[in-house]
Amino acid sequence: MDPFSFDLLATDGRARRGVFNTPHGPLDTPVFAPVGTQASVKAVTPKELEELGASLVLANTYHLMLRPGDELIANLGGLHTFMGWDGPILTDSGGFQLFSLGDLRRVDNDGVTFRSHIDGSEHRLTPGKAVAIQENLGADIIMVLDECADPNDQAYITTALDRTHRWAEQCLAAQTRTDQALFGIVQGGINPELRQKSCEYLVKLGFPGYAIGGLSVGETKEEMYATLDIVDLHLPQYKPRYLMGVGTPEDLVEGVARGVDIFDCVLPTRVARHGAALLIQPGREATRNGQLNLRNAIHAGDPRPIDQECTCYTCSHFSRAYIRHLVKANEILAHQLLSIHNLHVLIDLARQMREAIANREFQTFRRAFWAARNGAHLDLAEE
Repeated sequence: MDPFSFDLLATDGRARRGVFNTPHGPLDTPVFAPVGTQASVKAVTPKELEELGASLVLANTYHLMLRPGDELIANLGGLHTFMGWDGPILTDSGGFQLFSLGDLRRVDNDGVTFRSHIDGSEHRLTPGKAVAIQENLGADIIMVLDECADPNDQAYITTALDRTHRWAEQCLAAQTRTDQALFGIVQGGINPELRQKSCEYLVKLGFPGYAIGGLSVGETKEEMYATLDIVDLHLPQYKPRYLMGVGTPEDLVEGVARGVDIFDCVLPTRVARHGAALLIQPGREATRNGQLNLRNAIHAGDPRPIDQECTCYTCSHFSRAYIRHLVKANEILAHQLLSIHNLHVLIDLARQMREAIANREFQTFRRAFWAARNGAHLDLAEE
């Protein structure tokens, strides 16, 4: 019996409300997954993640294969036991991290040779090895090895796409575990024809789900959304879609409007470490990207919470003045409290969108979201 199934419960335009069933429990979609790069969501415990309503956590294959090692994790019972998280886990294949290494990596048709950013040691990653590492880690959802190319390098994108397709076939052939859902990764930069080609090629291989890679790597928002429009037309309706590494509030809303089910991003914990809070209704005090900078002196005596409408633990117990004090004093608690708030914002946004889709009110929700962010700059016509 297949341990994975995707039930499409409701649609509103192209927005989808579904449930992806996994061996470690169901994922209500749309869903935002906190990123636990080193098998740990920075400054947040698994219990706190559960209290926030998180249902899926992402871990990083590249980092874990280097430290502490995938075989060690396997010997200790796999990622779920190792990190104390009972819910579903997703691991990437390391393709994006290898893309980011620049001169430290060399790609050929059979795989990637690279030097560790930790100690300079040389390693070799092939499609088969990427699958074997992820089987050792034991995540519920795993990724094929792909090559993420510069979206502006049209010539190389074609080469990388052909290589990604070959690697996808090799990953399927290498898979031995039936309790892991191996997703294909759609590439092709921002070229509509290549994106369509990638969708059609991967769909023929029959993956249980599809990731959308190679976005949020330098292209404009409009180019990213146009690419999602293309992908939505050519992926099967009854399988989950995962937009890799994208997670601003705006991108979650516009991704859902284009048929995306799963999101992940380091944004909420990364900006927390820099003293910033995410806001759904930015207001005048927010920076241009809709964040509240708690380092600013204006918050020094402010008794209000970060967001008076927010129900997270941070906003229910602490003032802006206190959090600013923690930030300025470089207290670790500042990272924790801001991470809790920021994760709550994105997890709860996904929950609100699920409810809106179920009630066929997503377009109304979308308009209200953009109105709260000082007006829509996109065409929000009914779809």
